[in-house]
Amino acid sequence: MSAIEACRTEALGGHVAACTKCSHQHIAYNSCKNRHCPKCQGPAARDWMAARAEDLLPVEYFHVVFTLPAEIARIAYWNKKAVYGLLFRASAQTVTAIAADPKRLGARVGMTSVLHTWGSALTHHPHVHMIVPGGGLSPSGNRWIACKPGFFLHVRVLSRLFRRLFIEGLLALHRAGELSFFGDLIGLSEPQAFAAYLAPLRKKEWVVYAKPPFGGPEAVLAYLSRYTHRVAISNSRLISADANTVAFQWKDYRIKNGDRQNVMRLSTPEFIRRFLTHVLPDRFHRIRHYGLLASAQRKANIAKARTLLGAQTVKQDDPPVAEVIPLTLREPCPDCGGQMCIIETFRRSQKPQSRAPPRKAAA
Repeated sequence: MSAIEACRTEALGGHVAACTKCSHQHIAYNSCKNRHCPKCQGPAARDWMAARAEDLLPVEYFHVVFTLPAEIARIAYWNKKAVYGLLFRASAQTVTAIAADPKRLGARVGMTSVLHTWGSALTHHPHVHMIVPGGGLSPSGNRWIACKPGFFLHVRVLSRLFRRLFIEGLLALHRAGELSFFGDLIGLSEPQAFAAYLAPLRKKEWVVYAKPPFGGPEAVLAYLSRYTHRVAISNSRLISADANTVAFQWKDYRIKNGDRQNVMRLSTPEFIRRFLTHVLPDRFHRIRHYGLLASAQRKANIAKARTLLGAQTVKQDDPPVAEVIPLTLREPCPDCGGQMCIIETFRRSQKPQSRAPPRKAAA
């Protein structure tokens, strides 16, 4: 919270930039670069997407979502690292196992998983968005096995295996003493009470759904750019804010037909509490790759898949060697388009000596 409050203020220092052609000058304060800051995720998302572009294959891509029931979300609220990690593992194991079944697809697949923990109203709603290429390598690795056009795997089969794997994993975490309970759930620390709490969930339908396939690899990149580095709420959804109330846009998905857009008004402390609910544990990775796309063998597997698909291998050219002019900026002058250069830098909590209007922070 402190990082977001200080982001792009004099508390983090900055620099004064001046145009080499006109008299324009402005102050630009440093960013906090916190992964939960709405203002700092744009550059990180662009860099990540540029690295992922070379991994795309010329096949259909599918979007599968794995959601935890509300009863499990209550446990996850106090055990984020353990339960979110289990959500990643169980969903990846589910897709890997069903896809490898000769009766289904019979292939080794790869997937990119992104964790989101929020609903549109900033409520606690843990779920994983999974992007999967429509096919995989044969067990021998000598051919590409494609799924049926427009269809990946049966979501009901995925749902039931996911439910079993997750409950088994949750019981294992409980036996290992890795779960904590508070409030009205404190009694679940007892093994019998915990087993009884989970019993009804073994028969409940867990929400797993697959969206229609993307229009092509370019659509996958566009989609991922919106999802990978998203935070619980973006600046664009905020309508107003003061010391007492925050108003923001949200979608009511319970409305089947009609306008889902609504405005929610929360007390400022409640808004802050909901936002901080979605801060992830330190060093917890919210983007993970599995199967063929796992980091260790990703490049080799993608190269083999491209060969089997008859696609041209993406060649990484060496970046051109260009003259680097010290203290210059990539962004042109907002007044005349000229080159901007840094004429002064200042450290945390210092004020610049040059007189220039502060630069308006990007949303």
